[in-house]
Amino acid sequence: MASHAAHSGTPGTSRRQIVFDEALPVDHRLNRVYRIGAGLMGLFLLAFGILGLTDNIGFFDTGGNSAIGLNTNGALSVLSICVGLLLFVGMVIGGNFASTLNMVLGVLFILNGFLFLGLLDTDSDFLAFKIQNVLFSFVVGLVLMVFGMYGRVSTNLPHDNPYWRARHPEAEQRAESADQVR
Repeated sequence: MASHAAHSGTPGTSRRQIVFDEALPVDHRLNRVYRIGAGLMGLFLLAFGILGLTDNIGFFDTGGNSAIGLNTNGALSVLSICVGLLLFVGMVIGGNFASTLNMVLGVLFILNGFLFLGLLDTDSDFLAFKIQNVLFSFVVGLVLMVFGMYGRVSTNLPHDNPYWRARHPEAEQRAESADQVR
């Protein structure tokens, strides 16, 4: 029987916590990726929500009204507008906030897709989802997660990446001590 021990690192060294507000400089090139992802998805959701509301459909109507090829009702349109505006706020703020927002909303979109996949063609489908809405929810969730995780999660991040440096403080300390010797 194999036994597993929790690895807490070398005794006497402590692992530094990543402080996300300081990990990514405001002008870092990753900021552009997070902003573009939030902006594009926010724009599409905002357009979908506005087009859904212009048809004067009922708030919880499940009669099969559609906008941009997706089934909608008033509640889904308002929810889409709110999430689209939230993504625009993330785009304006940028940085780690946009990255984290993209990841969180991406996970929520995927969970929403699974939830409404189970509720299809039932009386509990209050947002009037059809299979194209479920697939759209999965795609938007994955796209948002990719935009949010870009440059944060990888096995081969470049050494100038702030997330790599925060996870490898010993390498940063070696580099600083080498600079001091010069």
